[in-house]
Amino acid sequence: MSHDLLILSRHAPEYLKLISAARLPDLSIVSTTDLTQVSDRAAACDIVFGEPALIAPVLPKLTSARWIQSTWAGVEPLLNPSLRRDYTLTNARGVFGALMSEYVFGYMLAHERLVFAKRDAQAAGLWDPTPPGSLRGKLVGLLGVGTIGAALAKTAKHFGMRVRGYTRGTQSSKDVDEYFHGDAKAAFARDLDYLVCVMPNTPATRTLVDRTLLDALPPRAVFINPGRGSTVDESALADALGSGRIAGAVLDVFQAEPLPRTHVFWTLPNVIITSHTAALSAPPDIAPLFIENYRRLLGGGPLMHRVDFDAGY
Repeated sequence: MSHDLLILSRHAPEYLKLISAARLPDLSIVSTTDLTQVSDRAAACDIVFGEPALIAPVLPKLTSARWIQSTWAGVEPLLNPSLRRDYTLTNARGVFGALMSEYVFGYMLAHERLVFAKRDAQAAGLWDPTPPGSLRGKLVGLLGVGTIGAALAKTAKHFGMRVRGYTRGTQSSKDVDEYFHGDAKAAFARDLDYLVCVMPNTPATRTLVDRTLLDALPPRAVFINPGRGSTVDESALADALGSGRIAGAVLDVFQAEPLPRTHVFWTLPNVIITSHTAALSAPPDIAPLFIENYRRLLGGGPLMHRVDFDAGY
């Protein structure tokens, strides 16, 4: 059986090159970066590969689509209840752990080694002999221990850190020393040096990082969020940061993006804003997921990383 693939992505030319190089059998490809170019031929494709934000507006046109492969881990635009769900949706997983580790531990190390303070002292011509800290022995709490959380836990062990995990119930990472679930949120947060949120965006995770959780953190704690903006009660976080109840935050994602210029986060001196760049989808990392899944489709095997529309991931 032959298949027709629509690539709809800002990086469509690169994805086209990578997928074409795989010489996949029985596959014809239509590729575009432009929503307005979704032609009748594209609308007839039974497979779609691309960014959920581009696919969602034209999904009603894609009446032949039976499988959609997202280039993102998050598929929120395709979960809108008004959109059809009579197809198989797969997302990108298992490829962001290394990038997330670079991001999270880059900022942890900068905090411990006083990188920004030393730079400020240099700019002021001041000799600053303040001794730096170390990650060794510090306690990190991971909100979410999926593939990304597991990668972070493994990296934490490399630095000699202690690791807590907060999950719905799974306990699969051997690098997590202690797991917490359900109502144990405050106990999980108690005595953490770092709190890292890599939860998906689901009804159950929205504003998970609330006043209860933040109040349970010690004043030295630093919050790092490269996951989803929806998981944070931003008002509660702003209060905790502004009052000094926690030491600081590194924020990559927000409830509204771009973050409005009037938002208080821009002016808080203990906040670093990284503008949703923690772990970008790179075609050389994502294309192999589609290629493997297409081969599974041809072989009649189960597709990797299927999304449960009701669960949201």
